[in-house]
Amino acid sequence: MRNAVVTPEGDRIRWAELPGEDPARVYLHGLGATSPAYFAETAAHPLLAGRRSLLLDLLGFGLSDRPTGFPYTLEAHADAVAEALRAAGVSGAEVIAHSMGGSVAIVLATRHPDLVARLLLIDANLDRIEPRRGAPGSGGIAALSEEEFLAGGWQEIRDAAGAHWWSTMRLAGLEALHRSSVHLTRGSEPVMRELLMALDIPRTFLLPAGDAPLPGAGALTASGVRVVPVPDCGHNIMLDNPEAYVRAVAAASAPEAAGGPGRGE
Repeated sequence: MRNAVVTPEGDRIRWAELPGEDPARVYLHGLGATSPAYFAETAAHPLLAGRRSLLLDLLGFGLSDRPTGFPYTLEAHADAVAEALRAAGVSGAEVIAHSMGGSVAIVLATRHPDLVARLLLIDANLDRIEPRRGAPGSGGIAALSEEEFLAGGWQEIRDAAGAHWWSTMRLAGLEALHRSSVHLTRGSEPVMRELLMALDIPRTFLLPAGDAPLPGAGALTASGVRVVPVPDCGHNIMLDNPEAYVRAVAAASAPEAAGGPGRGE
């Protein structure tokens, strides 16, 4: 396990690293997750092995530090990741990011373009989310005030999330979980979808085939984003159908994937 200081207070981001050639692949997890648990199996798959791979835990989550004074905005997350990547000597990386991690990755590519040469987003959040009490994810968490959440409202989220998600969510700092959810529902400015369309790098968006068509897919495709439905999976594509996911990632990483129109199914 490796680490880097990413805040003036000395807080550290940690990651598991697989050795290999550059350019590096950087993996970013979703809300309440951890990259080694969600990506280790597929990062080591023969179709993807051989590249230097950093399975990175966002500040506040997994094995990284959980500072209570950190704002946990999308921008703050992206800047902390940038500090970690620079400390690791990474630039021009292929960033593979799931759910909330995809939102962070879009902001990272916008604010630190030298660090990101290619984006692969896995069912990422592109738009603002309406907070709703009782929802299991960011919308349900953001519907509670921070005081309510810290005072015991997190138990409501635990019960709604279920055992699988809670197994990694319980590693997160409560402040990190709540503030990250609030800022994810609010989105970036401009919103993540607009930032993604404005980027001038190869971009691929994977979504479960059962959720196709992706809202706004036509505009994404017109801007050069490849939209790729993956069969037989839910939101956790890399866990639900790892073979199809790996094939999609390998195809998106191929040199010919850098140009040409995407698929707007």
